[in-house]
Amino acid sequence: MGFLNSIFGSSESSGSKEVKELPWLALTDKQQLETIEAQSKTKTQVIFKHSTTCGISRMAMKQFVSGYDMDANLDLYYLDLLSYRDVSNAIAEKFQVMHESPQMLVIKNGTTVAHASHSAINDLVLEKFE
Repeated sequence: MGFLNSIFGSSESSGSKEVKELPWLALTDKQQLETIEAQSKTKTQVIFKHSTTCGISRMAMKQFVSGYDMDANLDLYYLDLLSYRDVSNAIAEKFQVMHESPQMLVIKNGTTVAHASHSAINDLVLEKFE
């Protein structure tokens, strides 16, 4: 997946390290928020807002990826803040969470049940929201 390689580097450049690829869904359009809200009634939805030029955001993303449980039963949405700032603004309005970067929102039953930013992202135990 091209955009994942640009965030984490390709597996070729990492030597013998295995690159874990998560089942990201690209969040690129405000209309997708309606889908996220609807799907959250049957399956937990997670939004990761990432700034591709921010070292702190990159570090939080790498830590999240390395600790992610691949057996988790939830949908993972990835938002590139620099390319889709209007979507980020719509997320803040729709789910009533002030914008930060990096930021993770957990959506269940149409509402935000948890959110965190920066290093606190990796303190969220997503399994408890499944």
